[in-house]
Amino acid sequence: MANPSIKSDVQSSHDLNQLIIDSLDQNKAEDIVSINLIGKTSLADFMIIASGGSGRHVSALADYLSKTLKENGHDDVSIEGLAHADWVLLDCGDIIVHIFRPEVREFYDLEKMWTAEI
Repeated sequence: MANPSIKSDVQSSHDLNQLIIDSLDQNKAEDIVSINLIGKTSLADFMIIASGGSGRHVSALADYLSKTLKENGHDDVSIEGLAHADWVLLDCGDIIVHIFRPEVREFYDLEKMWTAEI
């Protein structure tokens, strides 16, 4: 029989994933991609990648998302890269969020790396 706490952990990851996507979408993030990592790595359950049109937009998206997460009880979010706003990473525990300027996103191409078949 499946462990009920594992099922609720997965559901809470799915709920958090949707909250993050909704926040990014409402604040006009571009090309939002969610990559399901469940069963592929212990690093996180999901990786979300999005773009902002400029460094200022990337910074604003990270700020809005951080506030949304705190308002919803997720206070333990770590943010890196906000000062330069080319690539901001938010570590939300079960979910890692990358917000890029488009040319930086294209250069690193994380989607290709994390969706490649092994």
